[in-house]
Amino acid sequence: MANVRVERTDDGGFRAVNARGAEVRMGSSDEQGVFSPVELLLAAVGGCNIVTVEPLTAKRGHKLVRLAMEISAEKAESNLLGPITVTYDVELPSEAADEVYRAVAQRVHDKYCTVSRTLQEGTKVELELP
Repeated sequence: MANVRVERTDDGGFRAVNARGAEVRMGSSDEQGVFSPVELLLAAVGGCNIVTVEPLTAKRGHKLVRLAMEISAEKAESNLLGPITVTYDVELPSEAADEVYRAVAQRVHDKYCTVSRTLQEGTKVELELP
């Protein structure tokens, strides 16, 4: 089971904390030095993809020289995102690595990234109030 606690901090900000003690500060999209919740969603999509593509590509003998990505989405409505676009920024070590990288990235997108697949399938979000 995945679990994260989101809480208000003493300074009036907000943070998410996981069971391992890692935390990320969040706030509104106009606050400096914090992620907005929408940016965290986009980061989760990118993070899920990139941390899976990196080892699978390397395992196949092609350590990518540079591996980064941009994840973007426009608002379709005031409270709903439109399609999310993941754009890779890579530098390949060789021409042979291109086919491997592309196949791995597509397979991760289609089958292995839990975050992207959850969004694509439209998982229900339930609310529990005490």
